[in-house]
Amino acid sequence: MPIREVPYTVSMSSAPSKDLEIFDNPQPGRNYTIRIEIPEFTCLCPKTGQPDFATILIEYVPNRACVELKSLKLYIWSFREEGAFHEAVTNRMLDDLVSACAPNFMRVTARFNVRGGIYTTVVAEHRDSAWKAPDLVNLP
Repeated sequence: MPIREVPYTVSMSSAPSKDLEIFDNPQPGRNYTIRIEIPEFTCLCPKTGQPDFATILIEYVPNRACVELKSLKLYIWSFREEGAFHEAVTNRMLDDLVSACAPNFMRVTARFNVRGGIYTTVVAEHRDSAWKAPDLVNLP
């Protein structure tokens, strides 16, 4: 069997990007929730340069547009080599996502893994002032 040489570098078909793409909400007249869980978020501690790991949960009620998931994946990947405090990176994500898709409501929750015996969870929210949340239905 011949030995196959494997290159040391592999060309990536995509790269990290801060560009968030959107698409038209297929049900713009309906209040519904989109939940996206990202269990492999990484950034760097701005003090030590050590990696920080988190699970990011994005919950939103779209208005006219939804966030396209591949662009979101590349956006999340773009933080991998950046130093950022937990509070700053969570709020930046919220600001960038709201800017991209202008949802009725959005919540970004960042649950960071333990660092020095401390877990950190940061929650940031946006609510469009013209939007009224529907009443909660409690089923019997």
